[in-house]
Amino acid sequence: MIEFFGTFRGRLLLILAFLIIATLAVQYYLNLLTQKENDLRREVQVQTLVAGFALGVSGITSTEYLLDLINVPGQTFLDEHSRERIRDIIIIDNDWQITDSLNPELLPTEAPDGTTAYRKLDQLTNLPPLKEGSRLGPDLEHFPNKGAGSDTETDDEAHAIPIETSKGRWYILVLLRNEKGEAERRAAQPLLATLGILLISTLVTIVLVWRFTRPIANLSNAAREIAAGNLTVRVPRSDSSDEMGQLAQNFNEMTAELEKTRELEAQLQQAEKSAVIGRLGSAIAHEIRNPLNYINLTLDHLRSKFSPEVPEQKETFEKLTSQLKSEVARINQQISDFLNYSRPANVELRPINAREVVENSLHIVEAQAAENNIKIAVVEHEDVPEIMGDPEFLRSVFNNLFINAVQAMGGAGGILNVKITPENGFVRFEVSDTGDGIPEDNLAKIFEPYFSTKETGTGLGLAIVQKIVDTHDGSIEVESADGKGTTFTVRLPRSRA
Repeated sequence: MIEFFGTFRGRLLLILAFLIIATLAVQYYLNLLTQKENDLRREVQVQTLVAGFALGVSGITSTEYLLDLINVPGQTFLDEHSRERIRDIIIIDNDWQITDSLNPELLPTEAPDGTTAYRKLDQLTNLPPLKEGSRLGPDLEHFPNKGAGSDTETDDEAHAIPIETSKGRWYILVLLRNEKGEAERRAAQPLLATLGILLISTLVTIVLVWRFTRPIANLSNAAREIAAGNLTVRVPRSDSSDEMGQLAQNFNEMTAELEKTRELEAQLQQAEKSAVIGRLGSAIAHEIRNPLNYINLTLDHLRSKFSPEVPEQKETFEKLTSQLKSEVARINQQISDFLNYSRPANVELRPINAREVVENSLHIVEAQAAENNIKIAVVEHEDVPEIMGDPEFLRSVFNNLFINAVQAMGGAGGILNVKITPENGFVRFEVSDTGDGIPEDNLAKIFEPYFSTKETGTGLGLAIVQKIVDTHDGSIEVESADGKGTTFTVRLPRSRA
């Protein structure tokens, strides 16, 4: 049972049960408050009616008017609260005449002939509805407010009680004042409370639905990304150990294995490609280099034995043969690059000074940089350790990077910055230039073999750089923007000596 409530379904059932119990508890509490308020109101109303009838009885038996009785200092008929609730007290004799009232306009007056003039009950037109009039029997017909219903404009109410006197049956009519809209307010309170509970329950339900369906939505989005070919996507992990948490963990493990499989397939394809290129390149290289060597030797022989004596012809002859030799050298260099990329790299790792490797490669571009007004700056952090590497192979790495940087800045000048810093078991080399930068579409292709934006380039320079860095268990990254320069970041393992 404990294991069940630790699952997704168990927790969902617990939350729904809690919501139902909480809703019923709040509804019960609100109903209890409403009941207490109604009981208190009825109690106050009964006390007010008793006080009003008591004052009315005193008015019948007394020779003084009601206004005089309630204005006597220390009177105990009506307290302040009862005065606020009582709108009027009317005493009606057996002839249905008004003999006394808290309203001075309803009191008897003296007629011109010296007799007393009384207002009749049926002359009153602004009385509030009479409550419980059915118990008055035939006398009910004399009350003008007997038929007033709930559609009247006032919220006040009237209560009548018969009093048997020596002169016949008299009536005391007590008019109670109610707050405008109090009945509607009391009726609306339970409805508003219920609506509030429903609103809170709805909000909590929405939050819970969002909370419990979010892992499913994450899984759906991740599955869509994987179907589109993005195997780097991962489902956000949660601390829950229920079915959803286990599903997310299994999904991430599956995606990680798929990513590893794709990487292995890519490496296998690259290895197969390199092997084919290596075998083909070795065969072709020998076939090409033999005639190249013969051409080169023949050019040297021609320059030494058959050079014209006429200065103008000799100058032309030297120019043409020099161009032929440079083209032969260029073709030979392309073959060397091709073989360097295709054959396995047998490196001899040993501790070497990081700055020495950089400075040895900078010598190659110093003359061209000075000619093109390019400034070179090398910044080395303190306590930079030695690196594990093969000097010859690393010289090839930095030669390529520095030559590319100088060529990217061209004759417009610029700055070539080299920064050397230690970083978590590695030494970090940042090579940045202020050239034209690399277009965003080409950034992902620059390390691919045979990709080049230069007319005379082989497209193997950066591919060889990456291969050498990988052989040294390092990494290389590039950041560039079109027109804003380029930064290559090489990380090489530090020496363990």
